[in-house]
Amino acid sequence: MDLRTIKTFQTIARLGSFQKAAEELKYVQSTVTMQIQKLESDLGVKLFERGKKIHLTEAGRLFHEKADLLLRDLDYVQNTMKQWLHGEAGKVRIGAIEPMAIFRLPSILLPFNQKYPKVQLSIQINNTQNLTKMIKEGELDLAICNTPNLDHTTLFEPLFIEEVSLLVPKEHPLSEKEQVELSDFKGERLLLSGFVCNYRISLEKSLVEAGVSPDIQLEVNSMSALKEYVQVGFGIAVVPDVMVKNPPPGTEIKKISDLKIGVTTGILRKINTVTNGTAVENLIRLIKTHF
Repeated sequence: MDLRTIKTFQTIARLGSFQKAAEELKYVQSTVTMQIQKLESDLGVKLFERGKKIHLTEAGRLFHEKADLLLRDLDYVQNTMKQWLHGEAGKVRIGAIEPMAIFRLPSILLPFNQKYPKVQLSIQINNTQNLTKMIKEGELDLAICNTPNLDHTTLFEPLFIEEVSLLVPKEHPLSEKEQVELSDFKGERLLLSGFVCNYRISLEKSLVEAGVSPDIQLEVNSMSALKEYVQVGFGIAVVPDVMVKNPPPGTEIKKISDLKIGVTTGILRKINTVTNGTAVENLIRLIKTHF
């Protein structure tokens, strides 16, 4: 039993004639007859009462009803696959580091969602190291992260440099300085993201090179949460500029004159694999255009 035979059966049932069905389907009538004989043999039931007029048997009426559902489902699947092929359906699995996922990605994904409403989006927020692992293991279609450790299976395309600033409470002595330097961190309570990320690695390296041993008082696995701890006076934190465009009440942002740790952010993908579909490529083009 194949789909062509089922379509032949449905056409006969609709037109009430083997000959008319053959004409519509552009078969010779003997082909139509053989298909129905084969179908009845496979099912072990008689589907048509043959005579001057063709009538469905009880089994034929039941098969007609179920076959109609089958063909409608098949049409739905075929249309869905066509939409996927053109990037209009499917699912895109996105990974992103926290600043990107929270402060930049929403405004990028909204127009994409409006243009392709049938494409489902899934977002995983994690650090660059874990996102790289997820890309390699096929758990994500793309990741927006800092420069990762690449191998022959991955491709990283830089998008922009993420700059950072110092966030301090307004009553903190550093808030009164016109210019903050790394040496000013001596003796200060430093708050850091618990994730081992490029921001943290670069910051700690820069402090050590400036002769400062970081006094790390708190680690939080959310860079956004660091702002709240600074706000209550727990300490100071170096955070991406995009996170402090509107600093929390009672805090100020300061540029660190001798800190050169602008971190590259870009798109990470797996290469030399079967394409993930046009929807993924459409989203990547949109992200590149945005930046």
